[in-house]
Amino acid sequence: MRRSEVLADESITCLQKALTHLREIWELIGIPEEQRLQRTEVVKKHIKDLLDRMIAEEESLRERLLKSISICQKELSTLCSELQVKPFQEEKDTTILQLEKDLRTQVELMRKQKKERKQELKLLQEQEQELRDILCMPPCDVDSTSVPTLEELKLFRQRVATLRETKESRREEFVNIKKQIILCMEELEHSPDTSFERDVVCEDESAFCLSLENIATLQKLLKQLEMKKSQNEAECEGLRTQIRELWDRLQIPEEEREPVEAIMTGSKTKIRNALKLEVDRLEELKMQNIKQVIEKIRVELAQFWDQCFYSQEQRQAFAPYYSEDYTENLLHLHDAEIVRLRNYYDVHKELFQGVQKWEESWKLFLEFERKASDPGRFTNRGGNLLKEEKERAKLQKTLPKLEEELKARIEQWEQEHSTAFVVNGQKFMEYVTEQWELHRLEKERAKQERQLKNKKQTEAEMLYGSTPRTPSKRPGQTPKKSGKVRKMNTTTMSSATPNSSIRPVFGGSVYRSPMSRLPPSGSKSVVTSLCSGKKTPRAAQLRANKENLDLNGSILSGGYPGSTPLQHNCSIKSVASTYSEFSRELSKASRSDATSRILNSTNIQS
Repeated sequence: MRRSEVLADESITCLQKALTHLREIWELIGIPEEQRLQRTEVVKKHIKDLLDRMIAEEESLRERLLKSISICQKELSTLCSELQVKPFQEEKDTTILQLEKDLRTQVELMRKQKKERKQELKLLQEQEQELRDILCMPPCDVDSTSVPTLEELKLFRQRVATLRETKESRREEFVNIKKQIILCMEELEHSPDTSFERDVVCEDESAFCLSLENIATLQKLLKQLEMKKSQNEAECEGLRTQIRELWDRLQIPEEEREPVEAIMTGSKTKIRNALKLEVDRLEELKMQNIKQVIEKIRVELAQFWDQCFYSQEQRQAFAPYYSEDYTENLLHLHDAEIVRLRNYYDVHKELFQGVQKWEESWKLFLEFERKASDPGRFTNRGGNLLKEEKERAKLQKTLPKLEEELKARIEQWEQEHSTAFVVNGQKFMEYVTEQWELHRLEKERAKQERQLKNKKQTEAEMLYGSTPRTPSKRPGQTPKKSGKVRKMNTTTMSSATPNSSIRPVFGGSVYRSPMSRLPPSGSKSVVTSLCSGKKTPRAAQLRANKENLDLNGSILSGGYPGSTPLQHNCSIKSVASTYSEFSRELSKASRSDATSRILNSTNIQS
């Protein structure tokens, strides 16, 4: 049994006890029955009124609870719809009082959520509007009366964050551009003369509208100022270059240059004006010393001609260079020519440097060739010969590669510019081929001279006998002595010097030709026989073998001191255009020449 039911039973018992007690009192007092009845009616009425009031109150409470439940249900349904959440699910088998409490609590919670969402929406709208005003963007139409969903609030927050980032980036860009504009204006000594420039430089940064149009206008203004600054810097640098050139041409001493050094940096208006004044002063001084200036320019012209590998015809084409009439017009012609040559050299600088490198390598190659023909090169001390051999081997690899690289680069340049690249008045590869041909002809001439010298020496030895040579003594060795008389060996090879072969340059073998010596006892008989015209066995043998004694197309006859013109037995018919072709052809010629000499030597001995 519930406690409330127990308590109700106790109330009924108390009421019965009270009525019984009242009856006992009435009995003792002696109140008549009618009065007892009246008094009992009064008690009943009071009890009934009290219970009725209590029941009415409770009924009213029940009605209020039901009404509250109905109101909460309706409001809760509306809130769920506005907040776009799932409807509230009522619990089954719950009392009216608990249901009303649950509904009321849920309604209060959803009211709070609605309020918070609307407040956040309002705050975000204010922030967005502020950012849009700063960025000069149109306002965004948003229904402030409706309750935003969570997704809508999320998107709104992201939009505001994006606007804030845009504002910060534009603010940073604006500040940076503003600093650069102020620096440029200070450098140019320019004061803001338009309303936009004043808004940028003079007004507060926070008041500036960070629109895309304003940022673009800022960038345009900065570019204009930077362009003007660059023009001033270029003008000032040109004036400084002109001043330095005039200093050098006029040979201005250092003590006169020092006062001007203060304006040799910067590009402000006062510095530019000072530079112009200095140029005007130097130009006036140049006109006063026009002859000296023109001669200085001619020295510079000659240097550029050398650097550009100008031929003599190209140099003579500039007629004012040779004029003696030192006028202002002549000076202007020289100035224009030096500017043209300087630009020409700058355009072809890489190619000219490559040609210069080839020239240096070619001169080194010719120097090695000259040293290779020097008989005293084997008497060196300190390992110079070994060092030369290493450098020569390195040059043999680098020179052909350099020629091929230059050839490819020049061909590409000629295709791009549709003109020929000229060195010393001719195409570079033709120039290289000509140098190789001249070198080949020089080697042929030296070879013929050696052969002619050897021929004359052999003829003299056949006529008068050779001069005995004392062998050099070495430690630990004794010269061999022989009582027998030597017989004549053979004729010499192409050169009597041990280093006249081409081995040091191209890696061939050295062919040493033994000197022919006639015995002292036989020298007279040979001379007498040859002079008298009698046919001695020795003379007959010499005449029989005269065809075998034909060296390079010349007959070695002892009866004719004057020899016929010397002819070379090997020739390089084709013109070598590169180092590799020259080396290959000269090696073949060397081998054929050495073979013919060995055959001639064998015939003479036989």
